[in-house]
Amino acid sequence: MIEQYDVIVIGAGHAGCEAAHAAARLGSATLLITIDMSKVAQMSCNPAVGGIAKGQIVREIDALGGVMGVVTDRSTIQFRMLNRSKGPAVWSPRAQTDRMHFSAEWRSVLENTPNLYLWQDCVERLLVSEGGAVEGVRTALGVEFRARAVILTAGTFLNGLMHVGRHQQEGGRVSEPASHGLTEQLVRLGLRAGRMKTGTPVRIDGRSIDYAQTVVQHGEAGHSHFSFLPGERSKLRQRDCYIVYTNAEAHAVLRAALDESPLYNGQIQSIGPRYCPSIETKIVTFADRDSHQLFIEPEGESTHEMYLNGFSSSLPLHAQLGALEKIPAFAHVQLYRPGYAIEYDYFDPTQLHHTLESKLVGGLYLAGQVNGTTGYEEAAGQGLVAGVNAHRKLNGLAPFTLARDQAYIGVLIDDLVTKGVDEPYRMFTSRAEHRILLRQDNADVRLTPIGRELGLVDDQRHALLQSKLEQIVKLIEFSQAFTVQPAALNGYLAAHSLPLMQQGQRLHDVLLRPHVGLLDVAALVPEVGERLGQIEAERRDEILEAAEIQIKYRGYIEREQRFAERLSHLDSITLRGKLDYALLTQISIEARQKLQRIDPATLGQASRIPGISPSDINVLLLLLGR
Repeated sequence: MIEQYDVIVIGAGHAGCEAAHAAARLGSATLLITIDMSKVAQMSCNPAVGGIAKGQIVREIDALGGVMGVVTDRSTIQFRMLNRSKGPAVWSPRAQTDRMHFSAEWRSVLENTPNLYLWQDCVERLLVSEGGAVEGVRTALGVEFRARAVILTAGTFLNGLMHVGRHQQEGGRVSEPASHGLTEQLVRLGLRAGRMKTGTPVRIDGRSIDYAQTVVQHGEAGHSHFSFLPGERSKLRQRDCYIVYTNAEAHAVLRAALDESPLYNGQIQSIGPRYCPSIETKIVTFADRDSHQLFIEPEGESTHEMYLNGFSSSLPLHAQLGALEKIPAFAHVQLYRPGYAIEYDYFDPTQLHHTLESKLVGGLYLAGQVNGTTGYEEAAGQGLVAGVNAHRKLNGLAPFTLARDQAYIGVLIDDLVTKGVDEPYRMFTSRAEHRILLRQDNADVRLTPIGRELGLVDDQRHALLQSKLEQIVKLIEFSQAFTVQPAALNGYLAAHSLPLMQQGQRLHDVLLRPHVGLLDVAALVPEVGERLGQIEAERRDEILEAAEIQIKYRGYIEREQRFAERLSHLDSITLRGKLDYALLTQISIEARQKLQRIDPATLGQASRIPGISPSDINVLLLLLGR
């Protein structure tokens, strides 16, 4: 039994799994400690991966050499690309997964990763040197493991407290114990902690649902995967989801029980996620609405267990059940368990560097919900960055960070360490000022070369990217050389009320028209169909999509790249350690206090701190002699 490791990861949720895998893949002897080894990468809330902006993060994790996309593809029971009616900057993949299969696949990956070891236990305290650096951990079993880097990814387990009506029960998740001791120790070491709240809906026995009263929601066929690696596709039976709506009668039942709601009777003091509110919050916030949309989502390939997305609640069981019975599809509903809320500890993320290492405790990294985020995808992205940086610091290598114009993961981490959080943080496409550059289709082009430099991307993935780039270039060159005649396309254009062609045009120019795609032209022009047929079938959809986006949106993309380059100069100006903010009378007191508390690494980061004005930045530029 090994007692000395390079990296110890606390918690085997989505952040912990990516962190442990990354560190071990890079060569660090890594120990992953979890309370329950049967719950590795447990999907504590909904059995789905991706969604708006979250899907982009998963593709970024995959492009860097992470695992979430591969495991999702192996576990998918329904796939959809959201926002198809809008521009490609906001297209977002989402997969419904088999919850048990997802966890089993992740555990298989971990158990077969060299340099990675697992231990089932609960960490109660960190071992910290007199100089303020981590040296290891001590567990509930009294075992001490040593390491110079520790990554804390405890999710909702730190002093977790669950609520169903007035009933309270300690736990990090239903039927799993809370973790005590770590928060108190870290607060003594100087870290600022707070409390947040999240929740989950009822789980329903699908046999008790009247599906005739629902609207079916089918998945998509074809281009239905997260990973850029071919062959990683689900072999599971695909399943439908269903849509239902609440009604005034259900709202009346919920409203009558608000005095028993922990959110409204003072029992819960912490703040919950604004963008994933409980059903009781919805009826209070949107009091004028008589209905809210709910999604019935299967928990797996063959189970009858259904997840009721949109009905998160901490109301007592009788209120949850009574409200559901007022909805026609659930008139005879049978529950597996009620929804519940959970409160847990988190730490102010402005106390972290962009590497996710603590500014106060050397060698301690934090990732996931302990940083105030919500969502599997946000957690996994942080975990990968923390795992890579823990390994790199131990080996004297330069820190690994991602800029805001490189990745949504870069936006996420910069928002956390620069702005902090006052509610559970959720990623949206609107948070990324360069989102036309950060599309889901080009995550591999943006990040796989970086993953290659880090050591996470192998020869196969690198070769696949080079092949893809070559095929995209050749397809664009073909579009610039091939001429489409009016007779071939005018019938299609007329049917779609589009302007007719008056003369032959290059395929490239034809594709600049709205509602005209490569596949549309290929169906009418045999030469184009033959050219597309030369592309390898397994990756054809991916390559066509990438080429078409480059053709149609080239002007927007180039303009955004120029804009990003102009902004990036502030991020190249180092600030940390150069000025004593307490002595700067030329800027506001608020600016001084925030600069002291956050201690930004660059002038660019300082400019993004809420409360720091452009005039403050100009003063800092002058003081730096710039």
